Amino acid sequence: MTLRNKGLSFYKKKKKISQALLREIFSWIFGIALSVFLAGVIVIFLGRSARVVGMSMEPTLENGQQIYIDRFTYILSSPKAGDVVAFLPNGNENSHYYIKRVVAGPGDKVRIADGTLYVNGQQSIWVTERVLDAGIAENELILGSGEYFCIGDNPNNSEDSRSANIGPVDEDDIVGKAWFHLKSSTEGMGFIK
Repeated sequence: MTLRNKGLSFYKKKKKISQALLREIFSWIFGIALSVFLAGVIVIFLGRSARVVGMSMEPTLENGQQIYIDRFTYILSSPKAGDVVAFLPNGNENSHYYIKRVVAGPGDKVRIADGTLYVNGQQSIWVTERVLDAGIAENELILGSGEYFCIGDNPNNSEDSRSANIGPVDEDDIVGKAWFHLKSSTEGMGFIK
């Protein structure tokens, strides 16, 4: 009688991993590493977040509303009128971010007369509400190189470039462009206009 060993063995066969399987594994590892790297880049450049402090940007943004700041755009270009920016007043790292709208840039002439904001002698399209406090813009200001005049969308409840404590905002103090907001009490999340 012959004993046959059916499937029982004290010796296990070593399985060889095929080169195709190794390539597939390394492909997955590379894909995951690349995704983590790209996510890190996005967080560094686009993922900066802040909360709006005060009512100065109403109705566009509400007090306490979470926003995201794009730091990359202003590496490639400069702020322009109409942009909503985040800046540190006078570069003060201990301050919260001020979120305001750019209404004038380098070389522009700014003046507030009879409650109306004028840029280069033309009424600004960005501030339509009557401005009660002209501040330092009571007399015409000519913005220097790299200077921006920023004001809140709710100008009568805003500490902004009209204030002697803040004045024109230096381009180096601008952290980035506010581009996206999360849900508020009046609207859902979306892009900042």
